[in-house]
Amino acid sequence: MSDAAAPIDDVENISHPGRARRIGKALSTFARRSPLSAFWGIVAALIVIMAISAPVLAPYPPLKSDFRAMTKPPSEKHVFGTDQIGRDTLARVIYGSRASLTVAVSAVVLGTTFGAFWGLACGYFGGRFDLYSQRIMEFLQSFPDLILAMAISMALGAGFGTVIVAIAITRIPFGGRVIRSVVLSLKEMSYVEAARGLGASHVRMMLRHILPQCVAPYLILATTHLGVAIVIEASLGFLGVGIPPPTPTWGNMLADSLNAGLVPPWWLVLFPGGAITLTVLAFNLLGDGIRDALDPRLRGAG
Repeated sequence: MSDAAAPIDDVENISHPGRARRIGKALSTFARRSPLSAFWGIVAALIVIMAISAPVLAPYPPLKSDFRAMTKPPSEKHVFGTDQIGRDTLARVIYGSRASLTVAVSAVVLGTTFGAFWGLACGYFGGRFDLYSQRIMEFLQSFPDLILAMAISMALGAGFGTVIVAIAITRIPFGGRVIRSVVLSLKEMSYVEAARGLGASHVRMMLRHILPQCVAPYLILATTHLGVAIVIEASLGFLGVGIPPPTPTWGNMLADSLNAGLVPPWWLVLFPGGAITLTVLAFNLLGDGIRDALDPRLRGAG
């Protein structure tokens, strides 16, 4: 037993450094070919780290009020100023990244994954199932994303899970139609025809021979849709149908700034708005770089 196990352990010990080297080489190649996208990828990673480390980075609890420092501009004590009930804006921006990114990532993964498997089935089986499915996707796409998400959120009631589901539903048709178009071209390839001729089942052909080729467009969709999901979540919070207060989100912070007076203090608008802009820009440009790296036509052109 020990002699048989030794080669396996050796292979595993060798494979981990080898995998790390391949990942490092891929990242260095990506940074060399697309330095701008790599820079924004670092920015996106820092934003994610900030969201994860919010309890450590925030100078104050996000819900703690200081009635002696209400609506104060940026100062040494409160770097981003305070809101109308004395809560530290910097702490709320940091904690807001946690809520906004959690909603955006969960909604994109849920919606894009469901749409991808739906598109996989549509493209592979075709027929009436594909016909009816495309009509449903066209119906979903006929509504503006924000209007559809707002209607679903209002129908289901405000809440964390509701916002995730509402945004996820808006992502389904995009994932479904893109993956369907990929599958329509893949199922006519010679290796798929060979697998069909050898008697492979439908499930095996979809999961083993077609689905792996859909990973690249899936990653591109998921990355680029993160920015859209963040904007929708912030808009729902601003309109009062998103995550209910007092949970700090960037959209809720912009909505709360309207309660500070007829003309909102500039710091209550600038910092959460800037956080939204920076995050959306980072994920969008990172998605563009991933698309250029994974698309053979664009990669060949570079």
